[in-house]
Amino acid sequence: MHDLKTNFDKIYEISNSVLSSCLFDGNIKVYRHKPKMTDIEIITLSICQEALGIDSENFFWSKLKTDYSQEFPNLIHITRYNYRRKYLNGYIQKVNTALSSILNEGENAYIVDSMPIPICKNSRENRLKICQENFETAPDKGYSAVNKQYFIGYKLHLVISVRGVYSSMNLSKASVHDLKYLTDVKYSGLNNCLLLGDRGYLSSSQQIDLFNYAKIDLQTPKRSNQKDFEEYAPIFKYNRKRIETTFSQLTDHLLMKRNYAKSFTGLTTRIISKMTAVTVLQYINHKNQKPLNHIKHALAG
Repeated sequence: MHDLKTNFDKIYEISNSVLSSCLFDGNIKVYRHKPKMTDIEIITLSICQEALGIDSENFFWSKLKTDYSQEFPNLIHITRYNYRRKYLNGYIQKVNTALSSILNEGENAYIVDSMPIPICKNSRENRLKICQENFETAPDKGYSAVNKQYFIGYKLHLVISVRGVYSSMNLSKASVHDLKYLTDVKYSGLNNCLLLGDRGYLSSSQQIDLFNYAKIDLQTPKRSNQKDFEEYAPIFKYNRKRIETTFSQLTDHLLMKRNYAKSFTGLTTRIISKMTAVTVLQYINHKNQKPLNHIKHALAG
């Protein structure tokens, strides 16, 4: 938590420069009465909290009020902060997209995969009440082939470049097959590139469709009993490890699988903030000419 204000200022400068065209006196929304905290400050605090690996908003807010009261004299109530944070999640995503487009400039190879986002233990399945606002966004049960167990919640589908930088993502029910996400990839803006996936994305019809629509060359390992079986190229195996490292960083440093949200909007806001925090840390490393994915050290010094 030390030097939180210094870290806030670094992230504020980046967020403000990205969203400058959307801001008027620090705000995006037109308020009848000028708020104590501006929208850009709310966005920056949201990213800063996740970048520092703080998963409890109550703890974060209490530290700001007690240890940083002079640095943040205009703190609003935490309930109001959460409400505005959810409203501004689209602009948090804009920061993510803008920075990732800079870091991914000239990239032509990407990786697609998914990770489970559990929201409760399996034993509580029948008592689950959170994120139930709509049937379309309600959690359900899915199977994680990596962990070899069932879980209750969602899947985070993610596309990153081989450098480890965000490109696109989506959140689906846990039971949705990975192949379904390729439809989103088709319209995500990717084109004329190589896309590496695991066997979960093995589909000749999807490969042909992606190539015909956007010239995306989807490469996946083939099953050993296929007639046209070929060994997966070693370079593809090596590059695919990058997304496993990204998932490890999201789990360990960003605490992606630890959920305190009570609504689907709250959950998506947290996930967007975490993904944006990773991109911001990578951008800071890029500006300081440090290894891009050493995100734990990005705010040091």
